[in-house]
Amino acid sequence: MQILPAIDLRDGKCVRLRQGDYAQETVFGDDPAAMAQRWVNQGAERLHLVDLDGAKAGRPVNVDCIRQIVNTLGAPCQLGGGIRDEAGIRLMLEDVGIERVIVGTQALKQPEWFEQMAAKFPGRLVLGIDARNGMVATEGWLEVSHTSAIELARRYVGLDLAAVVFTNIANDGMMAGIDDGTFDDLVRLSELGLRVIASGGVTTIDDVRKLAAISREQPNLVGAIVGRALYEGRIRLSDALAATRSE
Repeated sequence: MQILPAIDLRDGKCVRLRQGDYAQETVFGDDPAAMAQRWVNQGAERLHLVDLDGAKAGRPVNVDCIRQIVNTLGAPCQLGGGIRDEAGIRLMLEDVGIERVIVGTQALKQPEWFEQMAAKFPGRLVLGIDARNGMVATEGWLEVSHTSAIELARRYVGLDLAAVVFTNIANDGMMAGIDDGTFDDLVRLSELGLRVIASGGVTTIDDVRKLAAISREQPNLVGAIVGRALYEGRIRLSDALAATRSE
């Protein structure tokens, strides 16, 4: 199971939000490329980038910053936030050099389009499922739908997707750990046959150990994104990596 350090970008800075709330922002660095390099130097094999401005605007915004990160690193990056049309996908994959892009809002609102894009960019799209009380949230988490996370994921079983990133918004940035319901949801998603990356609420090394234990039983749980806990020193990346490798 991979550990993916998160780099959330807003106004060209590395930040973290609480529960996706743009009014609850903490700035962790003015040089996202240097921060990204720090995590790679400590052993990260892949990074998770989020264009927060893009998620709000509905189009990529922090393009220059993202390009600088990609050009600086020797590690692949996945990116979410504002990827809502084919032009945005092509910009990130073919121009900027992102390894794979995360699509959430349009996967819910335009399922036929998402299926077409998955066929056009095989293995390069990640389905982003952000859930509040089990229901899918979109538009940078500003809207909540009437579609359940499991229902949305089930629709796309069989597509050539790179992975599914599942985030329980209630846990994100709160430093309260992963709740039992989220662990259950991760298992259910994995059992669908989708490669799943856990996101939101990874707070302690015990959270990582629990995810790693699930991953050994459910090999489709392939990764965990860690954000605030790394930046605030609650988890050391080396410890998280070691926890995924030990039985």
